[in-house]
Amino acid sequence: MDTKAALKKYSWLEEYRWKLVSKDKDEFTKKVAEDYSGGYFMHILPGAEISFPLQSCLMITEKNLEQRVHNIIIAEEGSKAHIITSCVQHSSVPKAAHLGISEIYVKNNAMLNFTMIHQWSEDTLVRPRSATQVDDRATFVSNYVCMRPVRDVQMYPVAYCNGEDSRVSFNSILYGQKNSQLDIGSKAVLSGKGSKAEMVSRAIAREGSKMIIRGMIEGNNSECKGHLECRGLLMDDESLMQSIPELIARKKGVEITHEAAVGKISEKEITYLMTRRLSRDQAVSLIIRGFMDVSILGLPEALNAEIKNIVNTSANAE
Repeated sequence: MDTKAALKKYSWLEEYRWKLVSKDKDEFTKKVAEDYSGGYFMHILPGAEISFPLQSCLMITEKNLEQRVHNIIIAEEGSKAHIITSCVQHSSVPKAAHLGISEIYVKNNAMLNFTMIHQWSEDTLVRPRSATQVDDRATFVSNYVCMRPVRDVQMYPVAYCNGEDSRVSFNSILYGQKNSQLDIGSKAVLSGKGSKAEMVSRAIAREGSKMIIRGMIEGNNSECKGHLECRGLLMDDESLMQSIPELIARKKGVEITHEAAVGKISEKEITYLMTRRLSRDQAVSLIIRGFMDVSILGLPEALNAEIKNIVNTSANAE
C-alpha cells in the first residue's frame, strides 16, 4: 500500500514510523518529516513465504521535482521474502532530487532479502536514509546496485542486530562513470548475542567519477562476529576511489575484520584474453563483468539472472 493510505487504515503503524530513523538526522530527513508525497508500505505476514519477489518502483516524471518518500517494511515472525525495488527517472526529466526514508523491521526467525537498483539521470541528487532492526534469529540481506551515471548519491544505511543470532549482509555493486559522485556506505551495530555482519562491495570508477566506499561494524557483544570486504578498480587518472573501513569493538571477545583493495586491471589478463581472439575492449569488458560478481547478492536464480543481465548490458555499453 501507499504509506499515507496505510497510516490511515492501520493506527498501529504509527508505532513503526520515525522509530529507526530520526527526523532530525539531517536536512533531508527534516524535509521529509515536514512534507512527503507518500511511499510504499509492505507487510509480510507471520509465516508467509514469498517465493516470487515483491516489487516496487519509485519514478520521477516531473522536471525539477524533489521527490520525498517514506517507506516502511515489516517482515513478521517466521516469514521469508525477497523484495526488489527500482528507482528510475523519466528520460524527459533531466534534473531532480530524491529524498527517501526507509524503515525496515525483521522480526524473530524471519528472512528478508532487499535489493535496490538505482537508475537515475546524470543530473540527479539522491539522498536515501534507511535503517533496519533485526530480531532474534532473523536475517536481513541488503543489496544495492548502481550501474548508471548519477550526479550525486550519498547513502549510509544502518542495521541494528539486537536479536540473539541475528544476521545482516550488505552487498554493493557500483559502477561510477561520467563524473558521477558516489558516497556509499553501510553500518552494522552488533548488540545481540551471536549476532553477525558481512559487508561486500565491488566498485569500478571511470570517466572522472569520484567514489567513496564506507563500511562500519560496531561490536557491542562479546559473542558477535563481522567481516568487511571492499574491492575496487580505478580505470583512469581522472577518477578517484577511496575506501574507508571502520571497526569498533566495545566488548572483550568481539571478532571483526576487514580487507580493502583498490587496483587496476592486470595487463597480463588483458593480453591473455587477446590471445583468445578478443579485442582489447572486449577483453576489458569481459574482466569487468567477471569483477562485478552478482553472486554476492544471494538472490534466487531467476532474479540473479536478471541482475546479471543489467550488469552485462552496462559493461558491454562501455
